[in-house]
Amino acid sequence: MKRNWKKIGLSALSLGLALFLTACGTNEEAKKEAKTKTEKVSIYTSTYALEDFAKKIGGTHVEVTNLVPVGVEPHDFEPSAKEIAQLNESDIFLYNGAGLETWVDKTLSSLDKNKTKVINTTDQLSLLKVAEEEEHGHGHEHEHEEEAKKEDDHDHGEFDPHVWLDPTLANQQAMKIRDALIQQDPAHKADYEKNFATLEANFNQLDQEFQEMVKKAPKKEFVTSHAAFQYLAKRYGLEQVAISGISPQDEPSPAELKEIVEMAREHGVKYIMFETLVSSKIADVVRNEVKAEALTLNPVEGLTKEEQAQGADYFSVMRKNKENLAKALGVTQ
Repeated sequence: MKRNWKKIGLSALSLGLALFLTACGTNEEAKKEAKTKTEKVSIYTSTYALEDFAKKIGGTHVEVTNLVPVGVEPHDFEPSAKEIAQLNESDIFLYNGAGLETWVDKTLSSLDKNKTKVINTTDQLSLLKVAEEEEHGHGHEHEHEEEAKKEDDHDHGEFDPHVWLDPTLANQQAMKIRDALIQQDPAHKADYEKNFATLEANFNQLDQEFQEMVKKAPKKEFVTSHAAFQYLAKRYGLEQVAISGISPQDEPSPAELKEIVEMAREHGVKYIMFETLVSSKIADVVRNEVKAEALTLNPVEGLTKEEQAQGADYFSVMRKNKENLAKALGVTQ
């Protein structure tokens, strides 16, 4: 029998080429699958609390970056062009909403929503209107009140954004993070659900601790330098009495100092709660003029470098808040 070696050679070559291409395709698919399995979900956040929750839920499967640097107030933050470019490369962007991030609307318009999943963590939550701080004022000139109100409106808008200070609302924000991760990375759904369940148990425990503390409190009012704590107050049946117009970095003006004195007399105040960045100068003024002790009530908008170095997180800061609040409410240990 006479064989057509030319045809046999071509057939063998075609078969070899097909096997080679199949192998290449298989290798490429394997590489792609391996990359999918090993690549972490890239998450960017706009506040510290969201960063903390995302890390706790995502565990080893995520890489979380908070856009706001350590020690910087989120109210004052504006992302750079470089940071916006990095945000555009992320898988998920978590922001608080409710008017906290004045830069978000402009930034969102430049994001590719097909690439980056955008989650407003306060969407559909029961939001409170911005506290009318000036209603508590004593002896303020009308001009000063208007200036303080404008400043507050600029910072917060219509709603108070500090929802994370109520552990039950913080838990709802965390739910949104869990759902976004499951949608983005269904392969690790079981891990995200397990990690969230642990986080939810911690929120419930913290909530229980606050409830038990408030039950022992003979007073239900606390005086603070800024009305950032009405979600916390509403949750536990407390009344926040805010002194408007005082910046933690500045010494109170004579009018503001007069307001503090009158406020302290009216409410029999022994303690005034200041935010984390309170200066020693203000604390000295408070101690000398008002005869009240300065305590810290942290809005958990971000960690200081010292807190970060000490390994602080949302829960440790909130428990410190609980200790200081207990003191201000007259709870005896």
